[in-house]
Formats: sequence, C-alpha cells, structure tokens
Amino acid sequence: MPLITLRNVSKTYPPARRGEEPVTALRDINLEIEAGEIYGIIGYSGAGKSTLVRLINALETATSGDITVDGRQVTGVPERQLRQLRLDIGMIFQQFNLFNSKTVRNNVAYPLRVAGRSRAEIAARTAELLDFVGLTDKADNFPEQLSGGQKQRVGIARALAASPKILLADEATSALDPETTHEVLELLRRVNRELGITIVVITHEMDVIKNLATKVAVMDGGRIVEQGEVFEVFSNPREESSRKFVSTVVRGVPSAADLATLRNRHEGRMVTLSFRDGGASQSDVFVELAAAGVEFELVYGGINDISGRAFGHLTLALKGADQAIDGALAAVGHGIKVTELN
Repeated sequence: MPLITLRNVSKTYPPARRGEEPVTALRDINLEIEAGEIYGIIGYSGAGKSTLVRLINALETATSGDITVDGRQVTGVPERQLRQLRLDIGMIFQQFNLFNSKTVRNNVAYPLRVAGRSRAEIAARTAELLDFVGLTDKADNFPEQLSGGQKQRVGIARALAASPKILLADEATSALDPETTHEVLELLRRVNRELGITIVVITHEMDVIKNLATKVAVMDGGRIVEQGEVFEVFSNPREESSRKFVSTVVRGVPSAADLATLRNRHEGRMVTLSFRDGGASQSDVFVELAAAGVEFELVYGGINDISGRAFGHLTLALKGADQAIDGALAAVGHGIKVTELN
C-alpha cells in the first residue's frame, strides 16, 4: 500500500467577494507516493502545489475525493485525529519559519516541548539532530547570526525532531544560492537514505527535481498533467508543460532563434541526435560518421545523468555527401532519434 494516496481529489475555494466565481485550485488529482521515495511535485506559481501539500498534512480539507496517509483516512476525520496524524509529518519552508527570539537549540527543541517530552529526552534528541545537520557548534546562536543555508539546516532538524515518517519540503531551496542549495539537497538525500524518511519536494525548479527526486508529478492549472520516474519525464516529456520545465535544465532540439545563430557560425547539414540509456552511444555515432568520411562538429546540446542513467540531445553540423550521412545515421539508428533541422 502506498504511504500517501490521493484519489479524484479536488479543492475549490468559495468566492472572495460577492459576485465573484469560486476558485478551483485542484482538479481531479490522482497520486500515489510509496514509502521511502523522494517524490517531486513541480509547477509554476498558481499551479496548485502548495494547496496539495496542505491537503496532505490536513491543514486544508478536500472539496471532493479521498486522501489516505500511512493507511489513515484524512478526509472527513475529526481534528483531534488529524493532530495525531500531523506528528508523523515534518515540514520545512522556503523562508525557514524559525523563532528569531530562540536559540538554534531551542528552535529544534520546540516541537518536542509541545509534545510533552521529558527534559532529558529533549536534550538528547536535540543534540543528536544538531550533530546530524552539522550545527553542534551553533547550538547557542540565534537565527540572525546564521547564513541562509544554516537556517535551513535548523529548519530540517526541527522538522525531524518528532521522528516523522514523511517530510514535506515546500520550496525549501528557493531562497538559497546554488552552492548552498547543493548542500541542502545532499542533506535531504541523507535524511532519506539514513533515516528512511519519505520526502515530498514541492518546487518550481527543475534542477532540484533532477538532482534529488526519484519520481515527479508535473502540475499545471490545478491538474497533474504528467507523472512518473524522473528519468522518463526528463528524457521523454509528453506534455508541453513538462517540456518547458525540462528545457530549463536540458538542452534539446535548438529553437528557431538558436538554429539561426548556429547556421551563421557553422556550415553543413544540421541534425539533432537524441540518446537514451541502452541505445546507441555517442562513440557509436562518431565512429560511423568517420568511417563514412563525414566531417562532424558538435554545436549544441549535452548528455545528462539521472540516477546513473544517461540521456541527452546532441546537435551536429555534418559535412559530406547526403548518401554517406544517411547511411552512417541509419547504421546506428537503434536507440537514437534523428531530427533534421531545416
């Protein structure tokens, strides 16, 4: 049984003012997240990502459909039961949401105090978590004395305090620089790998999905328009929304403007070769082109690695007889897609 399941879930908000229409934030959402996964949910602002998170941790109520978390029904459940459910769900935020008047130690300890844990248990657990996130030496500092990355590490430690089964990360790296983002993503990988915690990552950054998630759902207009393994969605996006996101981190077939620039700089017949793990390799193609007497130049694109599987798109400028070019490409046609650029 999946750890998190949504079936035909919709969420509609009443009109803000008389005469206005209701706002439907989510439409017929179907989603399954298995225990131990790092599941990415990506979409632009207004796609419904944050509403979806608030349904999972029961801070909002679905208008229709069914939601179960760890085998427990979320929809139509009394608030006292939902409070117990939320203890199994940790949350980290874009703007950290730390108490500025409390030290790092007391920020991490706060959920344990609310849960009524003993002083000894709170002290031991807080020390353990500060060591895990690498902030033991900052225990008596206040948030204003920390960098953005350190603040987010405190936020992660606090979210882990009650030993949750699920961690929801809502735009957790959006306020960070690239180097710090990399460090926080590595910490989240450790949380998943060493603690076995299921992580749901909400983001508008495809690079975060590429470097962290195992599966992804793409949202647009309150719907999930595509979902599956990250490798499959990246290497072969089916929907326009997915292709837009993938294009932010993967160079595919050049646009018309890019192609015009390339033609001004390079001579020859231009083709884009799309590779997938298990098909013909770059070296296979280059050997065949050379054997056929075709000159080639790599002018655009690149190869990507996701979870040890490679894919990518390489645009080549080819010089030689069309018959020789066609023969060489046909010889390695298994596992690659050839796109002629006119």
